[in-house]
Amino acid sequence: MPPAENRTAPRLPSPSSPDPGSPHGGTDGSADARAPLDGSPDLLRAAFRRHPAGVAVITARGSRLAGFTATSLTSVSTEPPLVSFGVGTASGSWPVIAEAEHVGVHLLGEHQRELAGLFARSGADRFAPPTRWREGPEGVPLLESVPVWLVCRVVARVPAGDHRVVVAEVVAGDPAGPGRPLVHHDGCYNALRD
Repeated sequence: MPPAENRTAPRLPSPSSPDPGSPHGGTDGSADARAPLDGSPDLLRAAFRRHPAGVAVITARGSRLAGFTATSLTSVSTEPPLVSFGVGTASGSWPVIAEAEHVGVHLLGEHQRELAGLFARSGADRFAPPTRWREGPEGVPLLESVPVWLVCRVVARVPAGDHRVVVAEVVAGDPAGPGRPLVHHDGCYNALRD
């Protein structure tokens, strides 16, 4: 679930720990006897706060420039080379992404925490200095100094609740930029550890 332009979920209270003498587990890390929580947006947010994900910025050009931070980027297929990402339909970037024929996909490095935060912040002028970018293939805005950038042709926009899953085919890119990956975990941007 992308952090971009979405509200931060409140932390759910932790259910009480099981009785160490219980046959269902204890302090040794075995299965526990906590009752499962009902499915809800808060449960999903809380669960995915514990799931580390790579950080990407998606960009596009339409009547204006648009871009947002995403942690939902996925490699879908190698033949043809397809990726996917989610974008909220209430986000300021959606109207541009909804019409764009091509998008830029940027995998951020650990040196780009501020850039990730900027593209995740609603109302920010994301392409103003100090953001460094240039026009790339198909007119897509490309961010500079990223470990990887791709230009992708949008092939599908699939409705998925309050989001759309965008599927796009890679048409150009450079996987040899500087830096180690930036990771999003527990609401924070972190460096990848060995």
